[in-house]
Amino acid sequence: MFAAIQPRRLYRQVADQIRTLIEGGKFAVGERLPGERELAEELGVSRPTIREALIALEVEGLVHIRMGSGIYVTGQQREKPALAPADDLEGPFELLRARSLIECAIAEEAATVVTPDHIESMDAVLTKMAQTFNSPRTSIALDRTFHTTIANIIENSALNRFVGELFDQRMTPYFEKLASYFESPASWREAFEEHRAIRDAIASGDPGRAKEAMRYHLQQSQLRFSRSFDEDLESDKGRSVKGGRNGKI
Repeated sequence: MFAAIQPRRLYRQVADQIRTLIEGGKFAVGERLPGERELAEELGVSRPTIREALIALEVEGLVHIRMGSGIYVTGQQREKPALAPADDLEGPFELLRARSLIECAIAEEAATVVTPDHIESMDAVLTKMAQTFNSPRTSIALDRTFHTTIANIIENSALNRFVGELFDQRMTPYFEKLASYFESPASWREAFEEHRAIRDAIASGDPGRAKEAMRYHLQQSQLRFSRSFDEDLESDKGRSVKGGRNGKI
């Protein structure tokens, strides 16, 4: 009997190609893979897709990412994380794009119906958030609460649940690993200021301003996760790296 053909996330297809080359001996243990830009050009995909694929391979134990140096083969594949089938998991950047589409519309609508009680609820979350920049897990929980608090303003339980579920998908090993490279007290402070701008825009009753404040925040979130793992190398392409290679896939 034939098995049903299942669509696969693009970043998983890219990860599979890179994994096949590693397992086939194209890249030796300890060897540096080509840079993100080169991989993206060779495979005809975006750099965020390459980044998502590399994170998936690191979670599986096939590669090790060294910020500012590159991605190195470890050859020590672990068992894949016990998740709801891996191929069904959206990548971090896909999730952030989806959140932008949904939450910009929610913020816009919230500005038309906001009340003093709603503003007080947003302020309560922000007050707590201002004290947690050095506690990532607490910051993430409050981040979720802030966004669901905004969804609550328009009193649509389906949207509120959807916003929470979208946010919760960042609590996968893939998103957590990506965040571990780019989140810091400084980045949480930036996010806090963006949250405060969203609060001010909604509280002012200006739908357009609220929509743009939310869009800016989620765009900045994407940018915070978009720094190249090997950007130092790319700024000096002539530098040789011990154990590295310049061959293409």
